[in-house]
Amino acid sequence: MLTLVSLTQDAASELLYPLLPLLLTGVLAAPPVVLGLVEGAAEVTAGLSRYVAGRWSDRRGRKVFIGAGYGLAAVGKAVVAAATVWPVVLVGRVVDRLGKGVRSAPRDALIAASVPPEALGRAFGFHRAGDSLGAVIGPLLGLLALAATDGDLHRALWWPVAPATLSALLVLLVTERRPAPDPVPDPMPEAAPAASDVRGAPPAPHRPVTALPQRFWRVATVLVLFAAVNFPDTLVLLRVMELGSSTTQVVLAYVLFNTVYTLGSYPAGRLADTLPPAVVYGAGLVAFAVAYAGLGLVDGGPWVFVLVAVYGLFPAFTDGVGKAWVSSLVPDGVRGRAQGVFQGLTSGAVLVAGLWAGLLWDLGPGQGVVPLVVSGGLAATCAGWLLARGRMAA
Repeated sequence: MLTLVSLTQDAASELLYPLLPLLLTGVLAAPPVVLGLVEGAAEVTAGLSRYVAGRWSDRRGRKVFIGAGYGLAAVGKAVVAAATVWPVVLVGRVVDRLGKGVRSAPRDALIAASVPPEALGRAFGFHRAGDSLGAVIGPLLGLLALAATDGDLHRALWWPVAPATLSALLVLLVTERRPAPDPVPDPMPEAAPAASDVRGAPPAPHRPVTALPQRFWRVATVLVLFAAVNFPDTLVLLRVMELGSSTTQVVLAYVLFNTVYTLGSYPAGRLADTLPPAVVYGAGLVAFAVAYAGLGLVDGGPWVFVLVAVYGLFPAFTDGVGKAWVSSLVPDGVRGRAQGVFQGLTSGAVLVAGLWAGLLWDLGPGQGVVPLVVSGGLAATCAGWLLARGRMAA
């Protein structure tokens, strides 16, 4: 059911997403740095709310945060549709991503709590496949919206509001089984149990706050450092536009990206259940490095679509795998908090990436060449490190 909710919401989000560069840099005449600022600010808002919602949901239940998050996303999309100046788009994207932040960590913690540890990769791979299938449907609906409105971008941007609202209503069908209030086990296996953890002792009125284990912080640090070179995909779509693609071709390129993402997510999750997650994640970074460097260096033509397809392997091998990896490092009682910390830090890093990439985009003589090549090179370095230390989280 959570996968169906995500599919519907992502259809709405990805109907809007490939149209944002056209709205901001075309209709509203904003420079590329504004595109990086808008998406970066949206991501950092999502990041901060992920931490708070993830931590609270461990104590107060996860479904209520999931429902509130999907509802906020619908409101944010309506604000973007009504925008006539770029600061209003910024507000709408912030509200939309606030909803994403409120729902993401509780949802991922609920998914992790629903399967045994040996199936975490498959569970998150299945969820990401459904989510990205919505991202295939969304841009196609976007093309239909543009055709139905005779290319009127403002009218087309109202279309995402309907599936976003449906997604929020579908949350009502999600079932959450609340466990009995047990004390949270110590995540460090070598530590002796505290007196309050002894079976049969009366439960404390509030769950004790347990420090996240060092192995979690080691993994999160590496993945967050990489996120600082992973700038928002709207800039990648802007590069596709710069290479001579029409509006329809940009949208179709995004459909191709999400199709590869959809087809690759579940197989990548299965691999992460059998191979060290660092190896699978590192393979995703190799795809990222090839795609970014390639898009920075090519002059256009069919290679653009080949590289966009390669880029689709990056989230397929990292998004669900990263969440499953993080979930495997902590006990269930603090999984919402762990997901919130990890996703929050990642969002902050994406803000940094969006700002530096947007500035270089404006200043560099080759437009997107410099930030794409720099990011590709740094991703290749990070991939080599992960592949060489494939059992870092074991």
